[in-house]
Amino acid sequence: MSNRVYIFDTTLRDGEQSPGCSMNTAEKLRMARQLVELGVDILEAGFPIASEGDFEATYAIAKEFRWVQVAALARTVRLDVERALKALEPARRPRLHCFIATSDIHLKYKLKKSREQVLEDAVRAVELARQYVDDVEFSAEDGSRTDPEFLCKISRAVIEAGARTVNIPDTVGYTVPDEYAAIIGRVVAEVGDRAVVSVHTHDDLGLAVANAMAAVAAGARQIECTINGIGERAGNCSLEEVVMIMKTRQDRVGYSTGIRTELLYPASQLLTEIIGVGVQPNKAIVGSNAFAHEAGIHQDGYLKERSTYEIIRPETVGVPQGKLVLGKHSGRHALAERCKDLGYPLGQEELQRVYEAFIALADRKKGILDEDILTLVHRELEQESAAWRLESVLVTTNGAHGAPVNSRTPELAVRVTLEHEGEVRSHEARSPHLVSALTEAIAGITGVRGKIQSYTMRAAEQQPHPRVDLRAAIEGLEFSGSAESADPYWALAGAYLGAVNRYQQGVRRRDAALQETALR
Repeated sequence: MSNRVYIFDTTLRDGEQSPGCSMNTAEKLRMARQLVELGVDILEAGFPIASEGDFEATYAIAKEFRWVQVAALARTVRLDVERALKALEPARRPRLHCFIATSDIHLKYKLKKSREQVLEDAVRAVELARQYVDDVEFSAEDGSRTDPEFLCKISRAVIEAGARTVNIPDTVGYTVPDEYAAIIGRVVAEVGDRAVVSVHTHDDLGLAVANAMAAVAAGARQIECTINGIGERAGNCSLEEVVMIMKTRQDRVGYSTGIRTELLYPASQLLTEIIGVGVQPNKAIVGSNAFAHEAGIHQDGYLKERSTYEIIRPETVGVPQGKLVLGKHSGRHALAERCKDLGYPLGQEELQRVYEAFIALADRKKGILDEDILTLVHRELEQESAAWRLESVLVTTNGAHGAPVNSRTPELAVRVTLEHEGEVRSHEARSPHLVSALTEAIAGITGVRGKIQSYTMRAAEQQPHPRVDLRAAIEGLEFSGSAESADPYWALAGAYLGAVNRYQQGVRRRDAALQETALR
């Protein structure tokens, strides 16, 4: 049996079904380009019968990426199958992915059908699809809770009808690795070399990745997964995690994929930008803390030899570099390195003074940012310089003033007016995304280009207006900002401008210190 595992990406279909993660056609196309570049083997573009938007997105992806293996989902219903086939017409390598529930609990309460009726529906749908496309995949929904005998029976039937891939989903994230491996092993033995056995796992018990890897060990050769693990409820199997398990532990698992791993982090970041839903900081592979070290012992070892505490080099997955997170557990070595990176090499006495102040701050504050370090180092060097002040924010759609809105690709125009030491300046920027337009408008005035990494908007305690708290990356450093306003656009702009001001104050302090050092 080949050790090549095929990656079936369902970010644009199952992933998009996650609350708050929906995408329009333009956004799906943008994400699809990244997934194609990443090297996924099969790209599931949507569920065409679900909505006109899903049909249009699937058709557009099939048309733009003609030679990519594009899949569309359909129930085992003629109307579904025909709609999916229509959406796949431009594709040169289309895959029709049809499914029906097979577990007794689904048959009794959802479908109200017998096993024989379900089997007939499945065979009929596969036969219909095979009249138009060569590549048909069948999924036995809730396969992990399906009677094994019936699972094998329906697998044999759909293969005889023409299916090339049989997918056994753990639809509700119920199974555990040894149990799932036994199920998959039995289906693999039944199927032989007549079809590829695929798995689709959910993370309701936190076992999606473990279950997928157990299934591969049992003979499955396709994993259905998503970027950042997005998906229904607790999400799907995380693409980046299964890929890096196979790459990092080749010595143990012995499987490979065609994924360009250096594009994993960029793909994660793009998805976050498009849907506005990020991953938790400690998320494996792509989380902001995945390559971060705070404990002093860890930091000391890392600075001497990275492999002491990093099993994956950050650049392998496209992360620019690992980082030392400064907190109350950090040591002098890490603080000295951070100060040096910020442009302030410190002598022993200076380091000791800064370290004592740093520990005192770390006991009071969680998450010490670069701006905090800059403040500690230069607290006595100079007074705070004048900052930019937000005068106004105007957001219009398609530049509007009454112009019609293109619902497919709306463009936002953000005009920002700032005041600095008596001078008032304005700049307008345009983008389909509010955050991009806003940061570019502020950059047009201040000359500072940054990226908002995350932000929250909530009602502040005992305040009548919403409050925005954010973190922004500027020149490789991280800064925070906060603002309150009845106007949410103003609050977001004000919070980001606060981060820009902190950055510029830090730069001025650093330059002054370097000049003083040079004069000595």
